[in-house]
This record gives sequence, C-alpha cells and structure tokens, in this order.
Amino acid sequence: MAPPRHRTRGFSRRVQYGLFAGYVAAIVGIVAGLGLLLVARFDPVAFQGIRGFALDVTAPATSLFGNVGRGADEVGGGIGAYWDAARQNRALRAQLDETANRLIQARATEYENVRLHRLLRIVEHGTDPIVVARLIGADAAGHRRYVTLAAGSTDGVRAGQPVRGPGGLIGRVAEAGGRVSRVLLVSDGGSSVPVRVVRTGQPALVTGRGDGGIDIKSTQLGAAPLRRGDLLVTSGTGGVFPAGIPVAVVLGGSGELATGRPLADPARLDVAMVLPEVELAPPPAAPVGSAN
Repeated sequence: MAPPRHRTRGFSRRVQYGLFAGYVAAIVGIVAGLGLLLVARFDPVAFQGIRGFALDVTAPATSLFGNVGRGADEVGGGIGAYWDAARQNRALRAQLDETANRLIQARATEYENVRLHRLLRIVEHGTDPIVVARLIGADAAGHRRYVTLAAGSTDGVRAGQPVRGPGGLIGRVAEAGGRVSRVLLVSDGGSSVPVRVVRTGQPALVTGRGDGGIDIKSTQLGAAPLRRGDLLVTSGTGGVFPAGIPVAVVLGGSGELATGRPLADPARLDVAMVLPEVELAPPPAAPVGSAN
C-alpha cells in the first residue's frame, strides 16, 4: 500500500478560505482607516457625525459594562460591610460580656458590704464578739444539724458559746477544735432556746425538729395564743444566749403550740459571729441572822 501523500496548507479549502477572509478583512480595515483619516482631514463635520454614530452604536455595550462594574462594586462593598458589621458585633458582644461581669462583681461587692455593715451595727449596739469567722461547711445526719465554723480554740472559741449571723441566732458551739468548730443549729433535734414573744412579752421555748423547722411552746400558763408572724427573740434565761437576739418567726399553730422558721438560714450565710456566754449573776447572799 502506497504511503499517503503529504498534504500542505494549499490542499485544504477551509484553510484557504480562512486566509482569504483574513486578507479581505485586513484590506477593508486599512481602507476604512484611510477613509476615516481622509474624512477627518478634509471634512471634520462629517467625521464628527461618524463619531456620534459610533458612540450611539457602542452606547448599549458601554452601559451594560458600566452596570456590571457598578454591580460588582456594590457586591464588593456589601461583602466588606457585612464583614465589618460582624467584626463590630463581636467587639460589642465582648464589651457587653465584660460589662455584665463587672456588674455582677459590683452587685456581689454591694451585697457583701451590706452584710458586713449589718454585722458592724450589731457589734456597735451589742456585745463585742469573740471572733467573726466564715461558715465553711454543713453536716446533716438524721435529726442532727451542724455547720462548721472557720475558728477554733486558738481564736478563743469554746463549747457552749452562742453563734449568730446578721439575721439572727444560728445556734451554739458544740465542739471546738484548734482552728475549726462545729455549731449546733437552732433547728437541730437536740436544740432548745428560751425565747420571748415580742408582741406580748410572754416566755416560750423553741425546740428544733431536725428538718429545718422548729416547734414553739408557750411556758406561761394562761398566755395569749401565738399568732402567725409573731417574732421570737432570746430571753436570756439559762445563761447561754444573750437576751434580745432574733431567733424565729411563727408560721402557724393553735393555742400554746406553734411551728416556726429560724430567721438565720445557714444555707444563705457565709459569715457568723461567736458571742461570749452570758455570765450568770451570783446567788443572793443569805440574810443576816438566818439559821445555820
């Protein structure tokens, strides 16, 4: 079989037509350019008309490309504004969080100042405390209710001393270690506190129930019935608790028996004062001339 003959560009009619069209277009362009130069040289008015016609023809394309360009600029500007707004939003959120944290800290400081001010007023108008310390724990087992105080015998704390908070009586020291103590709460099942009713002045006895509440029993025969809302304060009887410390409020009952709620809630306290025990007055001396 004979090898195919090598075909040159001249054997392709398509290539020949393409070359011919290119030559014709080049010649037409040259002629048109020369014509425009001659018109611009010898007939400026006609040349201005040609330029106006060219502007009219190209105006739609120019407008289209201009709109596309402006749209691209607007899109780019919108994207930039979005990212800038997001950045500003993050900055504002950070400032808001910082402000909220400062507000919380300020409220906590204000609350602490109010509590300490109340303790200071108690000290100014009452007996000087042995020590002011923090409550660092709680213990509840069965009917027993204790809290742990961050002060012990090295601070002058001894068993039996009363402990109070800004709102009222918490209890008394049950055990005193070197640096910590256990405080028996008013609501403990083995606690009893002599009190008096502020409204009537009658004596009563508060005993703990071991569940956070207290029972109140009037100790005076024929006393007025206890009412809901009656305030109870220590009477000073027995030589343990100083007189006048708020203890509880009556919730309800009938006759000489009632239930109540301690005013000092250890779950909401973190500072307490240990007070000295009340010194009992010595018994009166025997009358002169009495029989031996």
